[in-house]
Amino acid sequence: MTIPDGGPPAPEPLPPARPDAGDDEYSATVLASHWVQRPEPEPAPVPTLVVDSGAAPGDATVLRFGPGVTAALARRPHPTLPTLVTPPAPRRRPQRHALPALVLVAAVLFLFWRQHTASAVAVREVSVTAARQTLGCDSTAGIVGVVRTDGRPGTLSYRWVRSDATSSDVRHTEVVRGQRQVRIELLWSFQGPGRHTAVAELRLLSPERRSAEVRFVYDCP
Repeated sequence: MTIPDGGPPAPEPLPPARPDAGDDEYSATVLASHWVQRPEPEPAPVPTLVVDSGAAPGDATVLRFGPGVTAALARRPHPTLPTLVTPPAPRRRPQRHALPALVLVAAVLFLFWRQHTASAVAVREVSVTAARQTLGCDSTAGIVGVVRTDGRPGTLSYRWVRSDATSSDVRHTEVVRGQRQVRIELLWSFQGPGRHTAVAELRLLSPERRSAEVRFVYDCP
């Protein structure tokens, strides 16, 4: 290697490159096929979750997977779920035995009323008389009330009312079938001197209200 004066030595030329004997099969074609860029495989479709949000409240939510689901949902009309109609509650039918029971009760009441009214005594007339129209000193007046009926059995309720501001208790007398007249008596005693006009009244309370009275004089000089 010659080194020129005043400068660094020039590098020696490199020997030309040769392929080795073992690289006889290495060629540009093989190199090109080795380095050719192959297209990348398409990625597998990723499942897509689509929620059908257009459904009415209360409808079922639809979940769909796969490509093209959005377009398919856009073309496909949303199904309308049938409206649930609540059937009306069945009406309660009256029991079969209710009407016969009412008829039986009405018949019993009618018979009872008919028997009661048929057996009740009816009053025709009420009258009162005194044994004497004038009483002497220290004497007792005999007063008789007469109640005339229609002859049916029953009960008479009555009381005596006197002009001296007294009255008897309510009394009762039974009337048998066929009896058309009932006598009711009152004894009223007087004592001492004086002159007094007395009134005795018979008040019939039941089966109907009637009354009759009598007047007499007590005279003791």
